[in-house]
Amino acid sequence: MTFGTRSILALRRGTSLSSRPSTSPIVRSSRFIRYNSSSSIPPQAPLPKSTNLSTAWYALSLALFAGAGYLIGNVGVLPPSTSLVDSSFAIAHQLANQPKYGSHKDYQDAIKELTDYFKAKGKEDKVSTDDDDLRSHGISDWSYHPAKKPTVVVWVESTEEVQHVVKIAQKYKVPITPFSGGTSLEGHFSSPFGGISLDVSYMDKILRVSESDGDVVVQPGVKWEDLNAYLAKEGIPLFFPLDPGPGATIGGMVGTGCSGTNAVRYGTAKAEWFLNLTVVLPSGEVIKTRQRARKSAAGWDTTKLFVGAEGTLGIVTEATLRLAPLLPTKCAVVNFPGVEEAVQAATEVVNAGFPVQCVEYLDSRTIDAINKGGMVKKAYPPADTLFFKFQGSDSAMSEVSKNVLSVVKKHGGKNFEFSKNDEEARSLWEGRKAALWSVLALKDGAKVWTTDVCVPISRLPRLVRETAEDFEKRGITACHFGHVGDGNVHSLALFTNDEELAVVEHAVHDMVERAIRLDGTCTGEHGVGVGKIGYLPLELGDGTVNLMETVKRTLDPHNLLNPGKIYPNIKPQHQ
Repeated sequence: MTFGTRSILALRRGTSLSSRPSTSPIVRSSRFIRYNSSSSIPPQAPLPKSTNLSTAWYALSLALFAGAGYLIGNVGVLPPSTSLVDSSFAIAHQLANQPKYGSHKDYQDAIKELTDYFKAKGKEDKVSTDDDDLRSHGISDWSYHPAKKPTVVVWVESTEEVQHVVKIAQKYKVPITPFSGGTSLEGHFSSPFGGISLDVSYMDKILRVSESDGDVVVQPGVKWEDLNAYLAKEGIPLFFPLDPGPGATIGGMVGTGCSGTNAVRYGTAKAEWFLNLTVVLPSGEVIKTRQRARKSAAGWDTTKLFVGAEGTLGIVTEATLRLAPLLPTKCAVVNFPGVEEAVQAATEVVNAGFPVQCVEYLDSRTIDAINKGGMVKKAYPPADTLFFKFQGSDSAMSEVSKNVLSVVKKHGGKNFEFSKNDEEARSLWEGRKAALWSVLALKDGAKVWTTDVCVPISRLPRLVRETAEDFEKRGITACHFGHVGDGNVHSLALFTNDEELAVVEHAVHDMVERAIRLDGTCTGEHGVGVGKIGYLPLELGDGTVNLMETVKRTLDPHNLLNPGKIYPNIKPQHQ
């Protein structure tokens, strides 16, 4: 039994270690106890009869001379345990024993070795310390969380190159922050400790499509929109249904555990859409998480370990994606007196089993912004609105239209429109697609803070109502819309200066805590990154956070991959 295990067991049993019979020399510190196994005195050795010291003084002398010096010299560098122990001990131990990165010289030596490696391959331009490159790879114009630039940017084109970069990072203890589309909103690609920004955007190849198996193998830099456009161009009647923001890449979608408007029917990235991943681990080893089969009972699903881990446990270099049949789509739009009626109608439509692909809620201010923005061909009534997408044949959709109309009328729905063809469907859905850009037009010279939370669907009206009232009281111009079919809401708050930004920041904080109090989550889609890391102990509890941090320490003991994200108690020291 190790020292750590023995001391924890004693603490769990409520037994003071000092009160237990001592059979071996013990070294004590204010934080923990270590058995000095190097002592030459046997654990049961009798005390010399000639000594004038008491037993207690004799034991203390042994402790001081045999092990205290060793302990004092090493307590600051002992790595946190990779064994799962009680969270109260593990978190305190982690906070007192943080990983350390290399020195300035180590960083410069790593850059030189990276430059030499790529120069030898005729790719010297794939390593950059240009300030513009550093800024674009560390700081997002759409995120207002603390952000820092990397020390160097490296563009890679293969699993082999990723593996080599990881090994150099290990050698010099230099952190790596993966980068692909750069569309994340919570500071995911900020480099708080400098280091290497590993850009996989050139790894953008579609490697293989199997129509008969309904899957595709891609590199992490492939954008989901480009993948679906390629499938359509090739006449393959399949598509990848996960649809986060424009420009999102497969690597980033794995990292954040993404979602989108199609989640009502197709779920999120944490469903079965990622069948297999090729991953470079922090050790530099390359693994595949499973085979291509649609399902497997061979152990627990290691693919899920990396989905939502935000590049902190490994770097994805290939992904096998499951595809879905491409079905005819129709759209509908309907107005409601308020958010309560809209959510009640949406819930009944979904629960009735209608073939709903998407159901989106937009508040009246968002609709007003869309009308004023001039980005769509038609004007919408300025009211709380639901946008639906349904999938199925024309004949089936005719029956669906009648039944959905009867449901929404019960909840005060008005101005119901149902598309008759693909062109009408595209026209109706234009409003939903234009929401973000239209909101920016509400306030001259404004910037926007975009955040998301998710709650049980029945709690959504209260969340939206209380958040909207709170923003109004603070004088914030904001719009609220989202995926009402799964309780996910996005709030867009506008500001024009630092004073307004500070007000928005406090309002967003209260919104997140409100969602957690309603049995929800701090993020339904955007991920944790830098922006939501402080909410994890409140939402998940210390025990769950400690479990995640133990996995992180086990796979990446030096905390080299995407530091400063997800794990609130792992705070490295930068020399």
